[in-house]
Amino acid sequence: MKWFAVVLVASMLLLQPQSGSQQIRLRPAGTIELPRVEGRIDHLAVDLDGQRLFVAALGNNSLEVADLTGMKVIKSVAGLEEPQGVRYLPDVRRIVVANGGDGSVRFVDAGTFGTTSTAKLGGDADNVRFDAKAGRVYVGYGNGALAILDPDGKKLGEIGLAGHPESFQLESAGPRIFVNVPSAGQIAVVDRDKRAVVTTWPVTAARANYPMALDEAHHRLLIGCRNPARLLVYDTNSGRMVTSIEIVGDTDDLFYDAAKQRLYVAGGEGFITVLDQQDADRYVASQRLPTAAGARTALFVPELGRLFLAVPHRGNQRAEIRIYETIQ
Repeated sequence: MKWFAVVLVASMLLLQPQSGSQQIRLRPAGTIELPRVEGRIDHLAVDLDGQRLFVAALGNNSLEVADLTGMKVIKSVAGLEEPQGVRYLPDVRRIVVANGGDGSVRFVDAGTFGTTSTAKLGGDADNVRFDAKAGRVYVGYGNGALAILDPDGKKLGEIGLAGHPESFQLESAGPRIFVNVPSAGQIAVVDRDKRAVVTTWPVTAARANYPMALDEAHHRLLIGCRNPARLLVYDTNSGRMVTSIEIVGDTDDLFYDAAKQRLYVAGGEGFITVLDQQDADRYVASQRLPTAAGARTALFVPELGRLFLAVPHRGNQRAEIRIYETIQ
């Protein structure tokens, strides 16, 4: 537990306010070791009822299952092919795992951890999202498509894109899906009822737009870019970029905390950027929390008030999940 004290003290020293404006927004709340996990770690998902965390250990070709009550790994599902995206479907108690290596999407029983079905999509199956109202699973894959699957793993169709999709978000108050397509330098806006791209918004203020979050209340789309490291904020009514702010480098996940009107941006550069939303178009950096090199994927769970950060094994740094609680 020594790293908690070190990180907390380092954070407080780094963030001593020069003008009284900087605050501590996240603080360490626990750690879960990932024994025998090597290589890059990709995305995470949570089972709230079962208090379990699912970790796509891409470089390890495994799905790690952690008990959030006991704070330990209870199962390692081996034999995957570079798992990238993961999602838990509570109604059917299945885990959806998208594999970049063979382009497959496995539906895994959350009790036995056996594979119930497999959808073969093609190369680089990646991010997974679930439309609970419609009972549809969306998976980004290949040179440019979103696959549409039912909860049993049957492919229902697909939506073509101009390049490989990275993070994408489904609005709950309408039919749109917003998709980062970095190779095309754009955000694709998809109508999921029509199963078609209805417009695209250019990304010109920065490149490598990978992570994304959606603030529906303020009609804002939050885009994380790597080159340079900037947050770009778009108006979802007009498609216009309204502001830009510096963030951590090598980001792969960012999250909007609607209750606290705050953003958490994880980056492989080795820290988390926390931004306070002052209004729809103004964001102020409030915390620069040191983490570890390569720790660029995470999961924010608003129901728990926790941010789970995946830390890969590098040198003396062991593979683990670091847990932070939101404060203030």
